[in-house]
Amino acid sequence: MKVAIIGGGIIGLALGWRLAQRGAETTVFERDAIGRGASYAAAGMLAAGCEAEPGEQALGVLNRESLALWPDFAAELEAATGMEVGLRREGTMLIALNRDDAAKLRHDMEFQKSQGIELEWLTPAEARAREPYLAPQLAGAVFSPDDIQVDNRAATAALAEAFRRAGGMLRERMPVRRIETDGSRARGVVTAEGVHAADVVMLAAGAWSAGFDLPVPLPPVRPIKGQMLSVQMDPEIPLLRHVIWAPRAYLVPRRSGLLVIGATVEERGFDGAMTAGGLYSLLDGAWRALPGIEELAVVETWVGFRPGSRDDAPVLGPSALPGLMFCTGHHRNGILLTPVTAAAMAATILEQKLDPRIAPFGIGRFARVRSAA
Repeated sequence: MKVAIIGGGIIGLALGWRLAQRGAETTVFERDAIGRGASYAAAGMLAAGCEAEPGEQALGVLNRESLALWPDFAAELEAATGMEVGLRREGTMLIALNRDDAAKLRHDMEFQKSQGIELEWLTPAEARAREPYLAPQLAGAVFSPDDIQVDNRAATAALAEAFRRAGGMLRERMPVRRIETDGSRARGVVTAEGVHAADVVMLAAGAWSAGFDLPVPLPPVRPIKGQMLSVQMDPEIPLLRHVIWAPRAYLVPRRSGLLVIGATVEERGFDGAMTAGGLYSLLDGAWRALPGIEELAVVETWVGFRPGSRDDAPVLGPSALPGLMFCTGHHRNGILLTPVTAAAMAATILEQKLDPRIAPFGIGRFARVRSAA
């Protein structure tokens, strides 16, 4: 079977790896450099527990299933490539800086525990015992032991190498101009080099997935801008060891001492500008949680575009055009959902039967909403 994947981010690469491992002739087409979109811009938090929200129960189940897959997925990836992916399992702390923050955390915690998520309430003293450099005015915290992190940039690079070693073909800086059809089904993709025939075309282009002209509905995916920055801690005496969710920022420490701070959420299309207001918001939010960051050197600032769907859940599975499938719209959960998305979509393609794990996330759900309205 020949598969053409449009999009060389972490999702497209992981799916390509799983397909190539099972003998499919797979090519990934990427409009830019491999892994330089949302996969590069992310922070790598695997936060299936502390991000669980009412109304997203189906997504929560998928998130937690994928989180459970990550340790073995990371180990397999490292064994296949000899490249480290930075999986850290210290857990995540959500902190409250005042009584209102604490009330919200307790409210959210009640719902999350009802979903079977393991969480622990920490007093201010208990929180600072684990992270002594947190702000002194803490009003409490929630500890989520299962919410961990991976270095998303390292994982994406490792997946590109694993895909190559498994026999996959990577075509960087090779934008797909259109999806080739014969009126009844997708037959491949068209690039500057001409037509590349395929039995299955997989649209995994993230925030750019809605940009093709086809006679069937495309995923309602739009770019959601996020500004981020990183600062450098002393790796021998880091200010943080856990991922921290503060009321106005999150902070993700790497083993190298790098501290990633994110992220704004903006409906500004593909506006790639870093703004003074965005940086101020991030730094102020981080400083209120961790005052010591004011002494740290800024290493990098960047902008990414999350692929957001109408309901913030991914669009996975067949389209209305035979031969064309969707694998996009992961919004803020792209890194988290990588293992389960790759496994379920590869099974769907090769076994020609929809994997039940992704059944709730087909594009047809948007048509049902319109009909109900």
